[in-house]
Amino acid sequence: MQKVDKKKFSWWWRSGNPWIWLTAGAVSISLIMVIGLLALIGYRGLVHFWAPDVGVFHYEIAPGEVQVIAGSIREVQDVTAARLRDAGVVLNGDAPFVTRYLLKTGNRDAFGADFRRLVVPNILDVKYPADIAVIERMEWGDQTGWVERVVEDGETVAAGDHAWPMFEERIERVVELRETIRKLERYDIGEINYEMEALRLRERRLVLEERLTDTELQEIKDERAALDARYGALQEELEALYRAINRDSYVVRLADDSERSVPLSHVVRAYRPNTMGLLEKTQFYFEKLWEFVADDPREANTEGGIFPAIFGTVMMVMLMSVFVTPFGVIAAVYLKEYAHQGVVTRIIRIAVNNLAGVPSIVYGVFGLGFFVYFLGGNIDQLFYPEAAPSPVFGTPGLLWSSLTLALLTLPVVIVATEEGLSRIPRTIREGSYALGATRAETLWRIVLPMASPAMMTGLILAVARAAGEVAPLMLVGVVKLAPSLPLDGNAPFLHLERKFMHLGFHIYDVGFQSPNVEAARPLVYATAFLLVVVIVVLNLAAVRIRGRLREKYRALDN
Repeated sequence: MQKVDKKKFSWWWRSGNPWIWLTAGAVSISLIMVIGLLALIGYRGLVHFWAPDVGVFHYEIAPGEVQVIAGSIREVQDVTAARLRDAGVVLNGDAPFVTRYLLKTGNRDAFGADFRRLVVPNILDVKYPADIAVIERMEWGDQTGWVERVVEDGETVAAGDHAWPMFEERIERVVELRETIRKLERYDIGEINYEMEALRLRERRLVLEERLTDTELQEIKDERAALDARYGALQEELEALYRAINRDSYVVRLADDSERSVPLSHVVRAYRPNTMGLLEKTQFYFEKLWEFVADDPREANTEGGIFPAIFGTVMMVMLMSVFVTPFGVIAAVYLKEYAHQGVVTRIIRIAVNNLAGVPSIVYGVFGLGFFVYFLGGNIDQLFYPEAAPSPVFGTPGLLWSSLTLALLTLPVVIVATEEGLSRIPRTIREGSYALGATRAETLWRIVLPMASPAMMTGLILAVARAAGEVAPLMLVGVVKLAPSLPLDGNAPFLHLERKFMHLGFHIYDVGFQSPNVEAARPLVYATAFLLVVVIVVLNLAAVRIRGRLREKYRALDN
C-alpha cells in the first residue's frame, strides 16, 4: 500500500486548492439545480399549449355500468390500488399498482368540471375519431364534441358533413367582428368616455372656484353635445355589430349523446386535433403561445393571455429604476464623498444595511399609509378637488407601487454605489485637483463615470428583487384584472394613478384563488417561467450597459 506523503498533503491543503475545488463544485451544483428547476418549470408550463389527440373512452364506473367520456390525456400517474379502493373507486383486476389518467374533458357547463380521472383497468375501449372537435369559448372553458349543425337566425344552414366547413368559416367571421367590437369599445368609445369625464371634472372645478361663466358653460355644453353625437353614431354601429355577431349559433353533440346549442359569438377557435399533423400542431402551438403572451386574460385568468401583466411588470420596474437610481446614487455620494466619517455616518450605514433585511410587506404597509393615504390624499385635496369623493392619487396605483419598490430596493443601490466609489483610487481624485478641477467637477466628470458600472450592478440587483415582489404590491396598486393599461392614447398618456396587473400577483391569483385548479396549474408554471424570462431580459440589458461602461472607463481605472 502506497504511503501518503504528509508534507505534500500538508502543502496541498495549505495552498487553498481544496477550497477552490469545493467552491467550483458548489457553484456547478447550484447552476445545475437552477437550470434543472427552470427546465422543469418551462416544460410543465409550455407543454400546456400543445394540442393532444382527443379520445373517446368507454369507462366502467361500476360492474355493468359504462360511461362514454371524451377528452385528452394531460397527466399519467401510477398509484396504489389500495389507495383508490379506500377512496371508493371500483377497480377491475387485482394489480397492486394501477395507472391513472387525468383527462381534460371540457364541457364544464354540462358536467360541472373540466377534468376527470380515469384508471386504466376500468377503460374498456378507447377510440380517436377524426371528426371530434375541441371548441375554445369565451366562457365555460373548452367544449369537446361533434359539430352537428350550424344555425343562422334560427334556420339550419349546414348539417352533417357540411357543418364543419361552414362552422370554420363562420368562426373566422365572428373573430373579425369581435376584434372590430373590441377596438370600437376600447379605443373609440373609450376615448369619448374619457373626454366626457374630463368635461365633467372641468365644469365641477369651475363651479368650486366660482369661475363658471355663461360663456364657458355654453362651451362645455357644445363640446358635450358634439361628444354625444359621436357617441350616438358609434353606439348605432356597435349595436349593428352585436346583431351581426349574435346571428349565428351551432349545435354540438357531446360524448353522452346530448346536444347543446351555443351562440357562435362565444367561440374563440375550434380545431380537430386528431386530424392535425405534426406541422399543423406545431403551428397551432406557436399560435397558442403567442396568444398567451399578447392577449388579455379571460375566464378568471385561467384562459387567454397575460399581456397586461407583462406590460404592468415592465412598466413598474422601469419607473422604479427611474426613482431609485438618482436617490441611491446621491445618498451614496454623500455618505462616501461629503459626510464626515464619524459615529453618525456609521449609524446611517448600519441602518441602510438593516433596511435591506426588512420584510417586504412592511414596505407595503408603509407605502399604503404614507404614499397612498397621506401624499395621495393631500394631492387630491390640493389639485383634484373636483373629483371628490372619488380619489385620483389617494388610491393604490402605479406611481405608489413604483415608489414603494424604489424604497424597498434603495439600500441595495446605496451599498453597491458606495462600494464602487470606494474602489476608485485616491490618486485619480488628486490628479484631477492638481489640474485645477474643483471637487464637484472631479465628482461629476471623473468619479461618477468610473463608478457607473457599480451603479448598474446595484440597479441589476434592484430590478431582480423588485420584479418578483408581490406582498407590498397587493397593498399599493396591483389588481386581479385591470380594465385598461396605464399607457394609452389619452392625455397625459402615462396614467400613474391607475391600477395595473403584475406577473407575480398573477401567479398568486391563478395558483391560489382560481376556482378551476387543474386548468390553472399549467398556467402557474407558464407565468412563472415568463416572469423569469422578463427578469433575465431586463438584467441582461443592464449587464450589457454595465459592460460597455466598464470598457469605456477601463483606461482611467488603470
